[in-house]
Amino acid sequence: MCVLQPEYQIMKNNGINIHENPVEQYYYKSIPIKKNRYCKYKRNAANRKKKHFPVKRTLSLVVCLILLFFIFPYSFNLYIKDIFPSKTNKYLNLDNSKLLKTMYPVQSLLSVNETVLGKYEIGSIKYDKPLMLDIPENFQRKRLKSELLELADNYKSIYPSIYVWEYKGHSFVDINANEPFPAASIIKVPVLIELFRDIEHNKFSLFDKMIFEDYFRAEGSGKLKYTPEGIEHTLDYLARIMIENSDNSSTNMLVSKIGGMPEVNQAIKRWGLKATKIRNWLPDLDGTNTTTAREMAKMLYNIDSTNLLTNESKKYIADYMSNVKNTRLLKSGLPKDAKILHKTGDIGFMLGDAGIVRASNGKKYIVVIMVRRPYNSMQGREFIVNASKLIYDNIAI
Repeated sequence: MCVLQPEYQIMKNNGINIHENPVEQYYYKSIPIKKNRYCKYKRNAANRKKKHFPVKRTLSLVVCLILLFFIFPYSFNLYIKDIFPSKTNKYLNLDNSKLLKTMYPVQSLLSVNETVLGKYEIGSIKYDKPLMLDIPENFQRKRLKSELLELADNYKSIYPSIYVWEYKGHSFVDINANEPFPAASIIKVPVLIELFRDIEHNKFSLFDKMIFEDYFRAEGSGKLKYTPEGIEHTLDYLARIMIENSDNSSTNMLVSKIGGMPEVNQAIKRWGLKATKIRNWLPDLDGTNTTTAREMAKMLYNIDSTNLLTNESKKYIADYMSNVKNTRLLKSGLPKDAKILHKTGDIGFMLGDAGIVRASNGKKYIVVIMVRRPYNSMQGREFIVNASKLIYDNIAI
């Protein structure tokens, strides 16, 4: 039932018959009927029935879900989230395994096939030609190896890793030498190598200075931690106390000077080493910084016998490593007239020493011994001293 518009009703009440007036008839025909409260349209009962379309409703539901779970969160994170300040964590922990999933286009440039504690690690770019030369090996000294294993049997609580290489005949001994061990302060050797390589590439001078700050202050060995911040030290001084006194604070300063742990690890990869990695500032009491006896021997060989470093750099390194204050390990098993360039490491459950030994008769060899032991057990030290003496007697005499 349709109700007339107000104007039309007024004219009808005044006696005007619009059906007899062509003008009025034309006028009212040209006016569109408005759907308002004055007009109720008669609807067919069949049109009132709701039609159901299952496919259409399913598609609508899928579109809504896509908007809800994908489009809206993406738009929020991209445009809205940063507008509102949020609390930030004091410590930022990165999960490399999740990071790798977001780096698919560059995965081919990364070495991701190495795991630590079952988790993938991001490595550096692969290099076709390693900078360090391999140690030339001729034959293994089976007798010496047998005697060292027999000696280890007398120390049931320790687990050794040993590599020995003799210069003249290229004979060697390998006992668990490829097994990664906590490096402790022995990790300072690759830091020293990369420091001098950067100096040789004119990135800075050995006599440039760094300011000691609380950020670098570290517990453990060394006396720099007791000095006030704000004092300047030359890189020569920092490198010297890093090796001679095994100073942890100076090591952290030099690692920072080189470019941080990532830069040191990049350098180690360029050298062709796989197990040697620095993952933590010193002191690394958890033993996350690692190396192997063979790789440490390879570093010593390249310091001494290749063109990896200039003679000037080798002179400084030899000076540092010949004045190590800790003489209770390899050196204790040598006669007084023998010379040794070395670096020790101790974090309680791992004790080690790596060095180049020269006998008074000119015979020369590389020796690296690392042992896992009960925390601070004296058996570790006793084994290294006795093994050092046994090796010297077999090679140098």
